[in-house]
Amino acid sequence: MYSPTHRIVFRWWKISLRSEYRTTKPGEVRETHEDFLENSHLQVQVALIFGERIIEYVLNLCQGKVDFLERLSDNLLLSIMSYLDLEDICRLSQTSRKFAKLCVCDQLWEQIVHSTCDTITPDMRALAEDIGWKAMFFTNKLQLQRQLRKRKQKSESHKPAPADQP
Repeated sequence: MYSPTHRIVFRWWKISLRSEYRTTKPGEVRETHEDFLENSHLQVQVALIFGERIIEYVLNLCQGKVDFLERLSDNLLLSIMSYLDLEDICRLSQTSRKFAKLCVCDQLWEQIVHSTCDTITPDMRALAEDIGWKAMFFTNKLQLQRQLRKRKQKSESHKPAPADQP
């Protein structure tokens, strides 16, 4: 639990074209975490203005429940996630919107492909950029070779024929 010196501060401003409100100063409510937890009226106001997710987040903070994983940078989380088993990545994707988004992002799957493949050729990289690193990871080797061959044939058919030199 946070100490009583920690406070939640809510500020608001009235915005109006009416001249009587032009000199109105911003309002402010300062409450300790414990007072906020007991003030259901203020909780309702916060929920109405900011939504259920924010009030839930503020209530958790007031109760000392801080989700430190959610506070880590995406790059650090992706680096950690790249070491997980596929089953664990699947489970993690079901825990929050943030993790659902991270579990399907190309950056994660590129790291996973790099950790499982000995070499990534420029053709493989180009294919991954076309179909996505996750699709590339789940494509079996035979299909992958076929797609790389098709890609190479397609790029060669678009190259201009070399001019005859005298």
